[in-house]
Order: sequence, then C-alpha cells, then structure tokens
Amino acid sequence: MRSLLEIVKAIFESSRKSSRPRTWHQHVVPHEDGWAVRREGNKRITSKHRRQDTAIRKAKSIARKRKADVIIHREDGTIRDRISYEK
Repeated sequence: MRSLLEIVKAIFESSRKSSRPRTWHQHVVPHEDGWAVRREGNKRITSKHRRQDTAIRKAKSIARKRKADVIIHREDGTIRDRISYEK
C-alpha cells in the first residue's frame, strides 16, 4: 500500500512540474461584431467590446494589476503589438 501511494505521489509531482505556470497576459482579439479581451490560455472571454480601443483599455487595466502583458491582435488574428507591464 505504501509503495502505491509513493507512485501516485511521484506521478502527481511530475505532472505539476511539466505544465507551464499560467500567466495573466491579456489578448485583445477579434470577436463576432467587435473585440474581446481573453486571458492567455483561456477559451472563455473576459469581456466583449464594440471597439478595439475600448478592449485595449480593459486589457491594460487587468495587465497593470497582474504585472502582465497585453497582446493586441489585428482583425486577421496576427499580432499587431505587445505592451508589457511586468516591471
């Protein structure tokens, strides 16, 4: 029984080390008839906006608080700009 517990613990520890830590980087992405802010790695949208500049302001606000980056995308999905608040 003890060895089984040690094996499970070792598997759990190795899986935690191999996964990257989550970041708070905020992406401004095209969404339906406007723009959205989405945390890096999330499928869920944080907020939706009609205009890109409004979405950028929201993303900057979150990134400043979390010391993260804002990644701004073009309408075709390519990256237009990156703003860092990590320091």
